[in-house]
Amino acid sequence: MSTPAKVTFTSRGYNLAGHFYPPIIDSPAHSGAAVVIAHPWTSVKEHSPTHYARVLSQAGFYCLAYDAVYQGESEGEPRYLEDPGQRVEDIKSAVTYLVSRDEIDSEGIGVLGICASGGYVSFAAQTDLRIKAVAISAGVCSGTMARRGLDKDESNLDILRTQLEAAARDRNSHVTGEKVDIIHMLPDDFDPATAPTEMPESFRDLASYYCTSRATATHPRVPNLCLPRSWDIMGNFDAFAWNQLISPRPFLAITGTKAASKWYS
Repeated sequence: MSTPAKVTFTSRGYNLAGHFYPPIIDSPAHSGAAVVIAHPWTSVKEHSPTHYARVLSQAGFYCLAYDAVYQGESEGEPRYLEDPGQRVEDIKSAVTYLVSRDEIDSEGIGVLGICASGGYVSFAAQTDLRIKAVAISAGVCSGTMARRGLDKDESNLDILRTQLEAAARDRNSHVTGEKVDIIHMLPDDFDPATAPTEMPESFRDLASYYCTSRATATHPRVPNLCLPRSWDIMGNFDAFAWNQLISPRPFLAITGTKAASKWYS
């Protein structure tokens, strides 16, 4: 894999930390084509984006992975806020950064979104015509997940109501002084051998990746936390509602044969 350069760019006034990967030597020539790689919910650029950047740089593409606002090494307060609108703006700002680089062909920029970012890159591409191709890997819509859960036929509205009540308390906390617990997206400690039998297989798989000592996943800047007020921002977000606007640009959906999120793809 090519050694990435540390870069910064701005998104709505926030400084974002990124890794810029050039194509490896002797890789196929793609005349300055580049891919923006957006990380999953509660993740950072050093997680799965690194693996995609390795493969794509070997294939001859420039790659830009970055930490979203409120996450990782990027700026933004409060920390661990999941804001779909800001996430989309980060993607568009990443495209702008690539356009500013002399080695990049501005007519050859694509986006790759992983998990929740599959929804964010799709939403960004619907109205940003600078994005010439879209790929999503295990893509989901964070808003639909908040409303319905991960599985296609679930109803999550009772849980969403509880989360929205917590979001309201969270927003008022600076006035009321109430301490509102931050949401732990996955268990702090996870042992597959002792996990509750009622834990859904999809969450068991997620915890096996993010909450164990697997070297590809553990990272000090990923505490698997999310602010409660995130839910009143995500609750009515719909990433794929206008996906037809991407056509006729190429759109690729990648998923796993057993993925609970497969129905999104």
